[in-house]
Amino acid sequence: MNKAEVYRFLDQKGVSYEVTEHKAVFKMEELVDVVLRYPEDNSKNLFVRDKKKHNYYLITVKGDKRVDLKEFSDTHGTKRLSFASAKDLFDIMKLEPGSVTPLGLLNDDERRVEFYLDKCFFEGNVRIGCHPNDNTATVWMNSNDLLELIVEHGNVVHVVEI
Repeated sequence: MNKAEVYRFLDQKGVSYEVTEHKAVFKMEELVDVVLRYPEDNSKNLFVRDKKKHNYYLITVKGDKRVDLKEFSDTHGTKRLSFASAKDLFDIMKLEPGSVTPLGLLNDDERRVEFYLDKCFFEGNVRIGCHPNDNTATVWMNSNDLLELIVEHGNVVHVVEI
């Protein structure tokens, strides 16, 4: 799904969402020049794999949070993790670097990627901001709606403290 297809999919599913269009953003540091509607709900997404490339994971946390992959691995019982390649990202989720997003899991036809979503997105206003498979916009939606879409798609989902 590209950006337009993501919007159509959300509409078909009856998911309420808002969109903030912006310049392309490839790293969290670049957001300082972007005005976001709900900056406190923006997500940071890490696409990682184990050493043998048997297992892939998408880790989604609040934009200002740091993720220690060794600690994550120890806590969640995964093997040692490192960032997946751009080729793996495209082959599995049909995404380019800088566009990593939970909505990209909808392109994971083989359901190879396990999704780890920080439980902090279910506190307070229960909202998450993520790319619509394109880094020139942010989609703001209810965290429960996002979770339901991913579960319905069939990827393994973990809502945990990260």
